[in-house]
Amino acid sequence: MAATMTLEIVTIERKVYEADDVEMIIAPGIEGEMGILPRHTPVLTALKPGELIIRRSGGVEEPFAIGGGFMEVRPTKVIVLADTAEHVDEIDVERAEAARRRAEQMLREGPPPGGPSLAEIRQALMRHEVRIKVVRRRRRYPTGRAAGGDTSAGES
Repeated sequence: MAATMTLEIVTIERKVYEADDVEMIIAPGIEGEMGILPRHTPVLTALKPGELIIRRSGGVEEPFAIGGGFMEVRPTKVIVLADTAEHVDEIDVERAEAARRRAEQMLREGPPPGGPSLAEIRQALMRHEVRIKVVRRRRRYPTGRAAGGDTSAGES
């Protein structure tokens, strides 16, 4: 049996995920993807919006779209404090595409009076693009073996 660790994914609203049979985590670090295995050296790092992949015992893979945040790594436990986090099965791609179009329109036309700032609109656009990308990648590569493994939000 392979070594495992505990993982919690938490947002400001709720605990999104918890498992104690995680064999590997691939996270979108701000300087590139990070692979975390059990007994990893302790670290605290910032995460950018992207795909977080959880590999559990038995070959089960669970992808999440996260909107950035922080990750605390300890030898037997990892805690992800995410701005937003959604399992790929929870993402409504049509709704995400509509939200992306609205954000793109606001960037072209400028924010409405009293509405979000340009920085907030850009951040929202990035989150929507990540959500769409995670769903499309999983439809294309259902086993989680996406070519390249890039989690940056700039692709479409």
